[in-house]
Amino acid sequence: MADTMQAYVISEPGGPERLELKEILRPSPRDGWVLIRNRAFGLNRSEWFTRRGDSPSVRFPRVLGIECAGEVVAAPGSSLPVGQRVVAMMGGMGRQFDGSYAEYVLVPQQNVFALQTQLEWKRLAALPEMLQTVHGSLHVGLEIERAKNILVRGATSSIGFTAISLARSADLEVTATTRNPAKADELKVAGAAHVIVDEGAIADKARAIYADGYDRVLELIGATTLLDSLRATRRGGIVCMTGILGGSWVLQDFHPMGDVPTGVKLTSYSGEAADITSAQLQHYVSLVESDELSLKLGPSFRFGRLREAHTLMDENRANGKIVIEVD
Repeated sequence: MADTMQAYVISEPGGPERLELKEILRPSPRDGWVLIRNRAFGLNRSEWFTRRGDSPSVRFPRVLGIECAGEVVAAPGSSLPVGQRVVAMMGGMGRQFDGSYAEYVLVPQQNVFALQTQLEWKRLAALPEMLQTVHGSLHVGLEIERAKNILVRGATSSIGFTAISLARSADLEVTATTRNPAKADELKVAGAAHVIVDEGAIADKARAIYADGYDRVLELIGATTLLDSLRATRRGGIVCMTGILGGSWVLQDFHPMGDVPTGVKLTSYSGEAADITSAQLQHYVSLVESDELSLKLGPSFRFGRLREAHTLMDENRANGKIVIEVD
């Protein structure tokens, strides 16, 4: 095995052109970490923010990428066998240490999940962060075990479609929002009982469906629509902000006593791999493999076209999860 590898290194924030394909040293195995031959990885909005310089804790130069799918090369101190199919996600990948925009990735053992699956690499690589984020949002953030209905705001994103599928599998009635009326039928096919066309304010439309408001609201657009989502929620209900599709981290002039309706609970989710167990992730992957769980996948690109994939993400033209296949 060569001592070097191909990786995309970003040395300063900016556009896709800042991602430079270089030959760098391959990481060396060490106790408690798993060296993975990277076969494919998904692109994520958090990487987009980091690339633009909007992740202040990230220091450059850095190899981005918070998830991957591949095979174990070495796992000192672990029972993982060489050649085992695994996915890895989060835990500092692409942020505190170099991530998955590379041919090999070194990841802490606790963030690596062994899987039994024959899914092709590009399909498997679309799943880990997407499934973990939605699972954590629903069960940790929104505590859906005590709910009967949920509003998914920003439902046409890949995370939104996954949330519809997982919420339906948990027997919740789902209402989905979209800015594009032409996507209503697609959302209903995915499992939404109701679709609301989002023109910036949906609280009145939501209460036309549930007069007292929704049990749970998964907020994927973020700060730009959060206050309106709170107004669509019943007393005792929960709003969980997970996404920032609207592009804003910050809520300006926030007045908690006036902006949070009495009795409505507001939380957020940006959890870790520990919020999902290996058995839970395996269960979801098996459902995908048997076509019992449908997720929205976007285009796939070869490794050498990563900049092109980032441009597509910049322009919001992916229409699903983007995956990069590593040569």
